[in-house]
Amino acid sequence: MEADNGRVFRAFVERVEPGLRRALVASFGYERGGEAVAEALAYAWQHRDHVQTIENPIAYLYRVGQSKTRGRRVRATYDLPVDPEPLYEPGLAAAMSSLAEKQRIAVFLVHGLGWTHSEVAELMGVRRTTVQKHLDRGLARLRRMLAVEEGAP
Repeated sequence: MEADNGRVFRAFVERVEPGLRRALVASFGYERGGEAVAEALAYAWQHRDHVQTIENPIAYLYRVGQSKTRGRRVRATYDLPVDPEPLYEPGLAAAMSSLAEKQRIAVFLVHGLGWTHSEVAELMGVRRTTVQKHLDRGLARLRRMLAVEEGAP
């Protein structure tokens, strides 16, 4: 019986962990995001009978990971590339770090990972229109910080 639980839970983790990791790392940076994933999956194991029946376990476990790491608020840090010709704006990492958390999450998940507004809204527990507001404000701030004109590629 325990072996069956282990197999079922392993399949559950294989299904939800990649999306959960992307969302938490986008929110908290690589190190703290990884800790939040570990906390969320440990919680999922302890409450596996309940968690595996939830309609959207990624959003649920995102909130668990967020709350389990809440006491250690640290700004997300992003490593600067050493490549002399980056494939993106060199100031983007610092600019992304300066965004409010919800703006950074929305911008990264929608434009960086291709999530839909509905998926981000469900993950964050807000309406689609709220996600759009976070995106608009985040992108506007990025444009100002990076001196990019509206409509430029």
